Amino acid sequence: MKTSLLLLLILTTSICTYSQVVITNTNFSLGTTGRMGVGLSPNGEGNMWKPLNLSGQGSLGGRMEQTDYVDILPAVHFTPKLIGKDSTNVTFQMRLGMYAANGQFVGNVSSRSNGGLTFILPEAFVEARNIMGSRWSAWVGSRFRRYDDIHISDYFYFDDHSAQGFGVSFKNTELTMLMPASADSTNVYPYNYEVTVAGATNPAIRQRMVWIGEHSINLKNNSVLKLLGEFHYVSANSKSASKVYPADNGWVIGAKYNNSFKTKLTGSFNQFSVRYGAGIANGGDNGNTFTWATYGAPDTEGKYTNAYSFTTVEHFLLNLTPKFSLNGYGVFTKSKGGSSSTNTDEYLNGNQLYNQKTDFVVGFRSFFYVTKWLHLIEEVHYAVRKDGDNPEAKMWKFSFAPTIVPLGKKDPWSRPHIRLVCTLAHYNDYARDHNYSPYLQVNQKSWGTYVGVKTEWWLF
Repeated sequence: MKTSLLLLLILTTSICTYSQVVITNTNFSLGTTGRMGVGLSPNGEGNMWKPLNLSGQGSLGGRMEQTDYVDILPAVHFTPKLIGKDSTNVTFQMRLGMYAANGQFVGNVSSRSNGGLTFILPEAFVEARNIMGSRWSAWVGSRFRRYDDIHISDYFYFDDHSAQGFGVSFKNTELTMLMPASADSTNVYPYNYEVTVAGATNPAIRQRMVWIGEHSINLKNNSVLKLLGEFHYVSANSKSASKVYPADNGWVIGAKYNNSFKTKLTGSFNQFSVRYGAGIANGGDNGNTFTWATYGAPDTEGKYTNAYSFTTVEHFLLNLTPKFSLNGYGVFTKSKGGSSSTNTDEYLNGNQLYNQKTDFVVGFRSFFYVTKWLHLIEEVHYAVRKDGDNPEAKMWKFSFAPTIVPLGKKDPWSRPHIRLVCTLAHYNDYARDHNYSPYLQVNQKSWGTYVGVKTEWWLF
C-alpha cells in the first residue's frame, strides 16, 4: 500500500512538473495616455463646466477643456529568431480605457454618483512583423489602426481603421478586412435589427464587412504619397426580422500627401489629404472619421445608394525658431445621406435625422518656449456647422495655457504637460439660440468660458 502511494505521488509530481507552462518571454512594456484635471465656467450656471465646442463636431475646435480619460497599454513582445538586421517580432497588446459620461471619475466619487463610469477595450490584438526576416507582417484582433492626426483636436482624419478584423502587409502595401459591429440595438442602425421568434423579440447584429487597400509611395525630399481604397458591404437581414433591411454597399477613395522640410528646429511638416466616400461608406461625424459609421437617412427602399461624403484636411507644423513653433489645421466636410431630402428624413428606427451637413473648422496653436520647461501655448479656432437647411452655427474660441514641461524639451510633442487653461468662446446668434454646444444647453449666452488646471500625457 505504501509502495502504491509512493508511486502515485511520484507520478503525480512528474505530471504536474512537465505540464507547467514555461514562460521564456521577458519583454513586457506598459504605456499610458490620458488627460485629467479640474475646471469651471465662471459665467456658467453654478460655475458648471460643459464642453464649449459646437455640437456635432466633437473635439474639432480644440480639446483644451476635454473631460478626463485614462488609457493603460500593457504589451508583451517576443523576438524568437534573428536573421541579419531583420527579425521576427511578435507583439500582443491591449488597451484598457476609462472615462466618465459626466464629470470626474477619480477621487472621492463613485460610478453611481457620477452618472456612469465606462470601461472600454478598444485594443486587443496579436501582430507579427518581419516574419522570419521577410518584409511580410500580419495581425488579427481589434486595434487602434490609425496614423496621422491633428493633435490639437485629436482628429485622425484620413485612415482611422480602428475596428476588429485582420490584415497583412508587404513593404508599403497593406490589405485589411474589418467587421465593425455594435451590440447597441437601440442606436446603431443599420448594424442591428430585431428578430421575433416564438413571440420573443431579441436584437441581432447586422454584420458589415470592410475591405481596405493602402499603398504608400516614397517620393523625393522625405515626402510620402498614400493611396486609399475601400469597399463596404452589408447583407440583407433575416426574413424573420421585425423589419427587413436590404443589402447595401459603398466605397471610398482617397490620397494623403506628407512632406517634411527643414527649419531651424527639426520636425516641421505639411500634410494634405482628400477623401471621398459613397453609399454606406459615407461615415464621419461628431469628430470621428470612421467611413463605416454611415451618415444620414436612407432612401425609400432603406438604402444609401446616393449617399456621399467629401473631406479635405490641411495640417502643418512649423518649428520656426528655437523660441517659437506654430501648428495649424483646416478641415472641410460635406456629407449627404441616402434620402433625397436636404433637411431631415426618417431613419431606420423611426427617428428623424438630418440628411445633409457641412463642417468647416480652422485652428492654430502657437508655442513660445520661455525656457525648456516653461512653454506658453496659445490657441485660436473658428468653427462652422450647418445641419440640413438650417442657418450656420458659428463659434470663435481662444485659449491661453502656460504649461510646465517636466522633461525640459523645446518640442511641441514633449509630454507630460501640466497646464493652466483659460478659454473664451463666442457664439453667433443661431448657435446661442439653438443650443449648439453642450455649454449652451445649460447657458444660453453669447460667451462661454473655461478656467482649469489640466494634464496631458503619453508615456511609453
